[in-house]
Amino acid sequence: MAKAGVRSWPFVHRPWLLALGLALGLLPLRALLAAAGLALAVAAFLQPALGVYLSVVSVPVQQAATLPGGVSATQAAVALALASWGLSRLAPPGRPLAFGPLGWRWAMLLWALLLAASCSPYSVFEGLKAAARWAAAFAIWLIAVNTVSRRWQVAALVGCLLLAPAAEAAIGLVQFWAGDGPASFRIAAGSPFVRAYGTIGQPNAFAGYLNMAWPLALALALALTHRRARGGRRLLAVGFWLVAGLLVAGLAASFSRGGWVGAGAGLAGMGAAWWMARKAADSGRGAVQEEHDRDGARKGVASTASPLHAASLRRWLGAALIALVVLVTIVGLGALPGPLAARLASTARCMTFVDPAAVAVTPDTFACVERMAQLRAGWRMFSAHPLTGVGPGSYTAAYAEVTAAPWYISKGHAHNFYLHMAAEAGIIGLAAYLALIAGAAGQALRLARAGASPLRRAVGVGVCGVIAAVAGHNMFENLHVLNFGIQLSGVWALATILAPMRELGRGVVE
Repeated sequence: MAKAGVRSWPFVHRPWLLALGLALGLLPLRALLAAAGLALAVAAFLQPALGVYLSVVSVPVQQAATLPGGVSATQAAVALALASWGLSRLAPPGRPLAFGPLGWRWAMLLWALLLAASCSPYSVFEGLKAAARWAAAFAIWLIAVNTVSRRWQVAALVGCLLLAPAAEAAIGLVQFWAGDGPASFRIAAGSPFVRAYGTIGQPNAFAGYLNMAWPLALALALALTHRRARGGRRLLAVGFWLVAGLLVAGLAASFSRGGWVGAGAGLAGMGAAWWMARKAADSGRGAVQEEHDRDGARKGVASTASPLHAASLRRWLGAALIALVVLVTIVGLGALPGPLAARLASTARCMTFVDPAAVAVTPDTFACVERMAQLRAGWRMFSAHPLTGVGPGSYTAAYAEVTAAPWYISKGHAHNFYLHMAAEAGIIGLAAYLALIAGAAGQALRLARAGASPLRRAVGVGVCGVIAAVAGHNMFENLHVLNFGIQLSGVWALATILAPMRELGRGVVE
C-alpha cells in the first residue's frame, strides 16, 4: 500500500494530469482562451443552465471583450445557451416546455415589434435588429425557466445577477475616487472626482444596470437579518449587505439623476410589496386565529389576535417621514456638498416640461433643454405614426424630420422609454410592453405574498423593487439597451421559477 503522503499527490498515480498541466502552461494566451472557451462550451452542453449564467455575467463586459468576427461576448453566450438548451431538448425523456404566465405576454411583445418593423417607413433591417435584442432577452428567460430548478441552480443564478453588477459597481467607485474619466464626467469644474461609469461607458446606463440588482440584494440581506441567521447563513447575510452597499454606493457615485429617481421608485416598490406580503401573512394568521377564537369561545378562553400589519405599517411610515424631514432640513440648511446640491436642484428642473424653442440655453440648462427637445421629437414621431410607430431602431433616422433648430443631433432615444417605445412601435408596441411589465410585477408580488419560505418571499420583494426602479428610471432613459434586457429577464425568471407550482406546472426541487 502506498504511503498516505504519496497518495495525496495525484500526479504520482496520474501522470497524464502533470502532462496536461505542462502542456497548458506552454500554450500561448490565445490558445489558452480558446481552450477555456471550448471547455465552457462542453460544460454548457452538459448543463444548459450554465449558458444562462454566462449570458448574465457577460453583460458588463460585452463592450470590453469582442470575439473574432465582431461578435460580442453576450451574443456568443446567448448563442451557446440556445444551442446547448436546444440539444438538451432533443434528448429523451422530453419534459413539457414551461412558459408560465409571462409566456404569452412575451409573445405579444415580440409580435408587436415585428409588426412595427415590417411597417417601418425607414429601415426594416434596423427593426429586425432591435427585435432580435428583445428575442435574446426572451430566450434567456425561457431557458432559465426550463433549466434552473434545483436549489444550487437558483443560488447560482442569484449569484450571477448580483456579483456581476457588484463588480461593475466596484470599478465605478475606483473611477470616481481616482478621477479616472473624461473631462465631461467631472461632477463639477475643478473637482477631482468623476461620475462612475464602469465598463459600460455612460454614467446613466451604468446607474440603470445597478438599479437592476440592488433591490434584490437588499431584500435578501433584510430577510436573512430578520431571521437572525447563524453560522453560514450569518456570513451569507453579511455578504448580501456588502453587495447591497457596494451597489448603492456605485449608484450614488454615478451622479445619475434618473438613476436616483429610479432608486427612490425601487424603495417605494419594495415597501409596497413588503407591506402587502405582511398583510397577506397577517390575514393568514388571522384566519388561524379566528379558528382558535372559536375553539377558545367554546372553552371560555379570551382572544389574543392583534393587527400586526397595521402597527408595522405605522412604524415604516413614521421612519420614512422622519427620513424625509431630515433630508429636507439638510437641503434647506445648505449642508450638502456643492456638487450634490447642484445635482439635486437640476433634477427638479429636468422634471419640468418646457418648450425647448422658447428657453434660453445656458451651460446650466443645456442638458435639461436638450432632453425636452428629444421628448418633443419622440412625441412628433408618435403623432405621425400612432399605430405602429416609425419602426424599432429608427428613432435616429426619423429624428431629422421632426426636430427643430438648434437641436439637430439625435441621442438615439427620447429620454423617456415609454414615449420612445410609442414613437418606434406605436400604441400596439407600448401596450404590449406595459402588459409584459405588469405581468412580471404581478408574478413577483404573488411570490412576495405567497412564497413557501421567507427567502422566496424576499426574492419576490426584491424583484418588485427591481421592476419599480427600472420603471422609474425609464422615465428619463432607455434601459433596454446594451443587452440589459438579459439581466432584467434573469431577474424576472427568478419570480417565475420560484412561483407556486400551479403557475408553472413544476417547482424548485428542495
